[in-house]
Amino acid sequence: MPIAAAASFVGTIRGRILIAFLIMSAITGALGLSAASGIRRADELVSRTFDRSLMSINYARAAATDFASMRSVDTRRRMSVDPVVKAQLEDRLETLRRLFSEDLAVAVERAQSSRATTAAEAVERAVKNWDAARSAVVGRETKEADWADVGRYAVEAEEHLDLFINHTAGDGFIYRQQARAVVARETQINLFGTLLALLMSASVAFLLARRIMRPVADASMVASRIAAGDLSVTIPPGSADELGALLTSMGVMRDNIRRAMEQEVAQRLSAEAHLADALDTSLEGIVVVDESGRIALINGQAEDFLGFGHAASPRNIQETSIARVAFEGNALARTLLSADDDWTTPREMQLADGRWLRISRSRTRTGGFIAVCSDITLLKVQEAHLQSTNLRLDTALDNMSQGLCLFDAEGRLTVVNRRYCELFDLDPDDLPLGSPYHEVASLHLSSANEGMVFEVEGHEISAAGSGFRQLSSGRVVAITHKPVSGGGMVATYEDVTERRQADARIAFMARHDVLTGLPNRAMFGERIAEALAHLGRGSMFAVLCLDLDRFKEVNDTLGHPVGDELLKAVGNRLRACLREVDTVARLGGDEFAIILAGVTQPDEATILARRIVEVVSNPYQLEGQRVAVGVSIGICLAPGDGTSCEKLLKNADVALYRAKADGRGTWRFFEAEMDIRLQARRALELDLREAVTQGAFELFYQPIYDFRGRRVGGFEALMRWRHPDRGLVSPVEFITVAEEIGLIVPLGAWALLTACTEAMRWPDGIRVAVNVSVAQFRDGTIVQSVKEALSLSRLPPTRLELEITESVLLKDNAATLATLHALRRLGVRIAMDDFGTGYSSLSYLRSFPFDKIKIDQSFVRDITAADESAFIVRAVIGLGLSLRMRTTGEGIETDVQFERLREEGCDEGQGYFIGRPEPAESIPAVLERWSSHRALVKQAVA
Repeated sequence: MPIAAAASFVGTIRGRILIAFLIMSAITGALGLSAASGIRRADELVSRTFDRSLMSINYARAAATDFASMRSVDTRRRMSVDPVVKAQLEDRLETLRRLFSEDLAVAVERAQSSRATTAAEAVERAVKNWDAARSAVVGRETKEADWADVGRYAVEAEEHLDLFINHTAGDGFIYRQQARAVVARETQINLFGTLLALLMSASVAFLLARRIMRPVADASMVASRIAAGDLSVTIPPGSADELGALLTSMGVMRDNIRRAMEQEVAQRLSAEAHLADALDTSLEGIVVVDESGRIALINGQAEDFLGFGHAASPRNIQETSIARVAFEGNALARTLLSADDDWTTPREMQLADGRWLRISRSRTRTGGFIAVCSDITLLKVQEAHLQSTNLRLDTALDNMSQGLCLFDAEGRLTVVNRRYCELFDLDPDDLPLGSPYHEVASLHLSSANEGMVFEVEGHEISAAGSGFRQLSSGRVVAITHKPVSGGGMVATYEDVTERRQADARIAFMARHDVLTGLPNRAMFGERIAEALAHLGRGSMFAVLCLDLDRFKEVNDTLGHPVGDELLKAVGNRLRACLREVDTVARLGGDEFAIILAGVTQPDEATILARRIVEVVSNPYQLEGQRVAVGVSIGICLAPGDGTSCEKLLKNADVALYRAKADGRGTWRFFEAEMDIRLQARRALELDLREAVTQGAFELFYQPIYDFRGRRVGGFEALMRWRHPDRGLVSPVEFITVAEEIGLIVPLGAWALLTACTEAMRWPDGIRVAVNVSVAQFRDGTIVQSVKEALSLSRLPPTRLELEITESVLLKDNAATLATLHALRRLGVRIAMDDFGTGYSSLSYLRSFPFDKIKIDQSFVRDITAADESAFIVRAVIGLGLSLRMRTTGEGIETDVQFERLREEGCDEGQGYFIGRPEPAESIPAVLERWSSHRALVKQAVA
């Protein structure tokens, strides 16, 4: 019985409050015990503080030990006579000094008073003074007083160390005693506070239990009656505490429940009104007919459909018989009263005013029916528009250039156009809608060439892919399959025969030369790569680079159309010289290349080269013109001369360059020395370009002696290049290179201006001769260069003489003659250099009246020999007299040659006998030396 009562008591609020009190008391007691434990812990921390002082003392003692060791090591070092031992002891002393500093720093860090810190600082100063005094007496003669200072500083350091230790120990003891007193006091206070908290908790719990017993009972009674549905219960007044607030809240809850019930009734009434409004505003017409055939419910839209209009009263309408409405002629009413009870599917009808209705009717449980009428007039209009759109779509599909098939998700044909039937020559009746995909595919596959399927595996194409199929008629159809949303796919078929042919032509043109139809450089590189990949042990192939000789002359004289025909003819002849396994390509311009496969001996390449030279050199008959060209060939062998396309072409090109240099119309095999010479030439080109930029050129002047005036009548300006490594370079070595790389034009303009400027410093009547290159005539700037040189130097034009060779007249003879006449109009003199060494020297004298003819030194050299040179020289001198042209003999090296030319009537002479080319500053001395015939005689005798 007591146990049951206790359990019942525990279930009440009073019992729970009592349990809460006991729990709170236990917590308070635990807090008190925790506080006591914390104080105990604080006591331990105080003890540790004292231990910190002990650690400081230990490190101070370690520092004292370090200092004692330092003194001991210093004593040993002073007593030792061995330098090595002294050095070791000095290192040991440095280590002890560092340890002393570290120990003292730790001791100071753990010290707990300013007096201990002050003592530590005094220790550090004393040790530093000791170390300084010790260092001062090291290495010199010492006195007793010096060592007395050292000892005094040592004693001072030890005293301060002891004082530091004592201060640290005292500080630790004092702090420990103070901390213990504080801990004892705090322990008593916390225990008293814990006891007081327990007493107060008990008092509060007792008063709380007495206060809430009656209000809790009232609240329980009110809550039970409200839960039973009694909303008229009276709520007793409550106090200002939490139970009073609970009773007040119960009253608010009762009032809220009462208002909610009232609102629910009002909402139901409102919902009925809203339903009536919805029926009236609905676009659907709704009619409810009872079992007696009278209209029980009808909305405004249905009234309109039944023809009641807005004037009729709703009450009268609801009392109207639907049969009467039908009798009055309303089509909708007749439909609703139809004897046919099959209303499983909606019916459609058109009213007299043209509107379309979709009607649904269903029976009610009482025997009447409900009819819903929807206005589908707009839907009907849209259906008509859709039919029209579908008709246009069918027209578009039938007029597409592509064939089209549309399959649904089940793979059945839903759309096919006329173009598809035309492409595969099918009858539209063979393709009924709904046919499976495989049947449709088998129809167009049967019209295709089974052996010509492109990019398609087998006879089926996936739902997402593309491919090409060649028909038996030879035409090619592109097939594309794409999935559509919702499942299925669309297939398009396009006749791409012309496009494929065009692509094939483009692919051919990308790898072949358009003019000759031969492989181009790209395809030639591929063939070389293939040949290299198939090289076996001991096997070789040859690469031949060909360049036509005199092809530019054909273009310049006969025009580019003839040149193009010539290239085609050369390509055909080269093809005829080769086997099917060999390859000939046009690299560009008049350059061709050949791969000679399966070479076992270099002689095979030689035989082919000889045959090509003979075949290509035979004359051509093109557009009524007889054309003749030659060919030069460079040969290299793979793999010996290279294992890459670039290397082989480069080496063959080097050999071709050598063949051209050796006289054209021949062939040369690649040799390593050729590449070395080519690299040397390229280095010369780079140096030459840099020399033009830096102005590293000079003009030397060679005197020209006037036989009749017995004096020097002028000088020929000869260019020299002062190379930083090679010294003074002759023009023979660099002029040709300058012409080939396009530097001769600026060099020639500079030479003209420099020579004219220098000639202005010479005596009046002394002329200057300047050589003019073919490139300067071809560039078309020679006239302007001469004008600028004469204008800037102020040299009279009659004192300037331009020397040209016969090669100037070989190219574009008409333009060259026009340029020569323009120069003549400026007043300058024109001389033909190296006369007699060309092919048409006499014809050139007819085409232009030169002022001077310079007889080539090859004739002057042999003028004293018993051969025809003397007769040639005499004839040229006579020709000059007849044409009123002065003559100059070049290359005079002996007095016999000098006298013979003078006796033959030559006007001028030039050569090493008269003077070598010298810088401009040597000209006054040359003029003085040759100022009289007597000087000439003396020079000759010497």
